[in-house]
Amino acid sequence: MSDSEKEHPSVTRFRKYLRINTIQPSPNYYPALDFLKQEAEEIGLDFKVIETGLEGKPLGLMTWKGSNPSLKSILLTSHMDVVPVFPDEWKYEPFSAHKDEKGDIFARGSQDMKCVTSWYLESLRRLKSEGKSFARTIHLLFTADEEIGSKPTMKFVETQEFKDLNASFGLDEGIANPGSKMRVFYGERSVWWLKITCKGQPGHASAFIENTAVKKLHNVLTSCLAFREQQENLFKANPEAGMGAVTSLNVTILEGGVQPNVVPASMSASVDMRITPTVEASEVKAMIKKWCEDAGPDVDFEMLVDGVSKEMVSTTDDNPWWVAFRDACTSENVDIQKEIFPAATDSRFFRKAGIDMLGFSPMNNTPILLHDHNEFLNEKVFLRGIDIYCKIIPALADLQQKGVA
Repeated sequence: MSDSEKEHPSVTRFRKYLRINTIQPSPNYYPALDFLKQEAEEIGLDFKVIETGLEGKPLGLMTWKGSNPSLKSILLTSHMDVVPVFPDEWKYEPFSAHKDEKGDIFARGSQDMKCVTSWYLESLRRLKSEGKSFARTIHLLFTADEEIGSKPTMKFVETQEFKDLNASFGLDEGIANPGSKMRVFYGERSVWWLKITCKGQPGHASAFIENTAVKKLHNVLTSCLAFREQQENLFKANPEAGMGAVTSLNVTILEGGVQPNVVPASMSASVDMRITPTVEASEVKAMIKKWCEDAGPDVDFEMLVDGVSKEMVSTTDDNPWWVAFRDACTSENVDIQKEIFPAATDSRFFRKAGIDMLGFSPMNNTPILLHDHNEFLNEKVFLRGIDIYCKIIPALADLQQKGVA
């Protein structure tokens, strides 16, 4: 018997999807959509391609119609694109979906996040083959360009076609956990990119010139890094709360100067901040403004990216969606760990649209390798994920409780 004959068919289909190259910055989404359409036909679900008006940036939509379409629907989302690779740093070709003797499947997207797409598909395939049906309609939305800002998704969320999906609750991506628990994300940090510019007195580099741009930049970066250290200490004091519970800051670009013997008239620093939703964005901006004022005259900042993600899903017993999700995990012996997502996902757009979205990728005892070299997922972890979703999806799609439309 060959290795392919021994392999679980779900794993084979997962590896087939991983081999479809949708790498940024120039992904071709249509082969992925062709694969997803074929999956829909085999499972017995409706499928359509949604053109967003952005050339080469389509979305895919798969639908399992519920027996009571007047009820709010379930939205299961996943993005098709993956980040770039450095092939020389990989053990195996990044789009070969090579499986080693331990069952580790190496491929870009194996954790981020073609595994989630495949978990959805394999769960629905199993549930459909078992003759199951549900009261609520289930929509699977396959998004584009999540890794570079999600413009196609932003546009789609504003359309009537999206509103007509009538969704109230949904699932999106999470992150692996090296420990035994599985992480579930009920909110996420806001992405802020800002550029701080300091202007000062130029002159000959042999002199002790006053009021220089470099001195002011030093002052403002000292404030930035002191704040960074404060937040890092808060995280280290309570790591169980997750990185998303604090605000991160990193200086990413330094610019300025014309030649070695000239004191520059202007220097700038670009800064990446991820703002936890538990703080007020206006207060953080006021803090940055004060850093600039304290650094000296002619110091200012501009926001390059200025999103605010304040929406968080209630994880108390008052939220029947959360209770259904949690109890389904418990029934499958899944120990969950609640966190705020440390980076950005498509969930922020859906939460703003009024949909309770949880981020969940059932990968425990697994190293965190999203965007890393040699990204892999073990086939046993993958197969376990199907079992978990086969409990979660029915619990959500058949949720009929007082006060839940």
